[in-house]
Amino acid sequence: MNADGTYGLRSREASSAVAKMHAASAHARARAAAVAAANAWEDDLTVRTDSGWVRGSLKEDLRTDRPISAPVRSWRGIPFGADTGGANRFMPAQKVAPWEGVRECKQFGAVAPQPIYSWQDRVEGSEDCLHLDVVRPNNDEKLPVVVYLHGGSFIVGSSHMLMLRGFELAAQMGVVYVSVNFRLGALGYLDLRSLGGECTANPAVSDQLLALQWVKRNIAAFGGDPENITLMGESAGGAAVLTLMTVPRAEGLFNRAIAQSPPIGMLHSRTQSTFWARELVSRMALPRATSVDDLRTHDFGDIVRAGQSMMWRAGELFHLNSCYAPTVDDDLIPQHPLVAFEEGKQIQVPLLVGTNSDEASFGKFLYQRQSARQRAALRLLASFDEVNAPAVVKAYGGAIARKDFAHLLADALFWAPTVRVADAHARTNNTWMYRFDFAPTALRWLGLGAMHSMELSNIFGDPGASRVSALTRMGDSSLMDDMTELMQSQWSSFIHTGKPNEDWPVYASQQRNTMIFDSEPRVVQAPCERRRQAWENYNMLEWGSGRPELLSALGFTTDALENR
Repeated sequence: MNADGTYGLRSREASSAVAKMHAASAHARARAAAVAAANAWEDDLTVRTDSGWVRGSLKEDLRTDRPISAPVRSWRGIPFGADTGGANRFMPAQKVAPWEGVRECKQFGAVAPQPIYSWQDRVEGSEDCLHLDVVRPNNDEKLPVVVYLHGGSFIVGSSHMLMLRGFELAAQMGVVYVSVNFRLGALGYLDLRSLGGECTANPAVSDQLLALQWVKRNIAAFGGDPENITLMGESAGGAAVLTLMTVPRAEGLFNRAIAQSPPIGMLHSRTQSTFWARELVSRMALPRATSVDDLRTHDFGDIVRAGQSMMWRAGELFHLNSCYAPTVDDDLIPQHPLVAFEEGKQIQVPLLVGTNSDEASFGKFLYQRQSARQRAALRLLASFDEVNAPAVVKAYGGAIARKDFAHLLADALFWAPTVRVADAHARTNNTWMYRFDFAPTALRWLGLGAMHSMELSNIFGDPGASRVSALTRMGDSSLMDDMTELMQSQWSSFIHTGKPNEDWPVYASQQRNTMIFDSEPRVVQAPCERRRQAWENYNMLEWGSGRPELLSALGFTTDALENR
């Protein structure tokens, strides 16, 4: 029997033809197998969302000079919301329109409009900025999800800042990492309702809410577990996390929360938003009667530049009165988050929260004279609570020494309100508190210590992406690596299981167990207790209550604020 299943003799030509046919068939099969393998690889990166197909890429390098510990799949610039320009400016975020075909998601989307800190007064970004980025390990496992909200004083930042791209975090922790863009500054964090016209008080919060809804609906297609989502953020992003915990519409959209260095006391009241809305109009040299509709006709760059100039308004910078913050609006944010936590009305999920020991070390260099530091401290605190301000300042030695003044600033902005949140949340749900003390020798020598955002290098596992990367590695590389391994282990355990490792006890207002991350990690009960007690009766909620002249200029009275 012949090889082709026939019987009898063949001619040489016939045998040659059969051989060629089999060779061609084998080549075709090999080619088909190669194509199938390529398609299978592509299929790992081509994902269907409810708005359309997206195609990502395989990443093997953090940067050109450093490989990732393991390859990751990456999708960049996936739109989750519509363009926020034109009629959508200052309005709640809207879903993105579906698209046809496969959208290439290999490049980052535009950042939200924001100033570039330079002498040229430049603005970057686009109002078509509602994009998110997804990173996961290069496998097919179903993994927990981290949704990250970036910091930047509510005015700058993006989902794809070098430090926050999440390649190493996803690879080391075994998670699907989602980083989100949202509106910033005057376009996202300024309530303009007092000007008249249709708008939302909290554009950025509506963006974040829409992103969480997108993740809940779509993340399973990327191999993420929609029932195991951790909402995480640092600085302004940490405040956004705690704020969203008090937004009723966010119920069910995440299962645990991590808030790092959250300035949660810096939410706007109606008084503050009115103050800053008028200031924006003034900075743009527009008539006092300017409405929200009028502002929609202006170039976003003009609004951003005017908003940036507000950051340095003489006399108000040191009043804990940031011109940008979420606003208590009786809608998305029905009450101040500190009140919501105190009354047990927050979303009930496990919480990991903490601050750094030298958050405001820059404060050491603000004033040259001791008397000037003391006056500034009293004025800062009296704008909220004139009665209790002196007692707080006294707990810091009168804020005369540079170090004490810096600690007062840090505690007012970050630590004191964070302790209140932890105390309140611990009554109804598992809470873990930390303090990050670790600082490389160079930063200690410069007097900066464990300054604001320093912990990000360790959690994200990419010290080379830090703005002070050279300083973080000078003589401390092994200690830095050890701290990274420790913190990633603790964060990963919390993300996967809802609790950190066993050596970190839960927080309660009786013991106040706090994990200290330093060269010798340890748990301390009630750190800085005397300072904490000084803040117990201080009112962190109503800016302006100690400044009647400002309230009067805005048409408010203290009685009106108390009774509203």
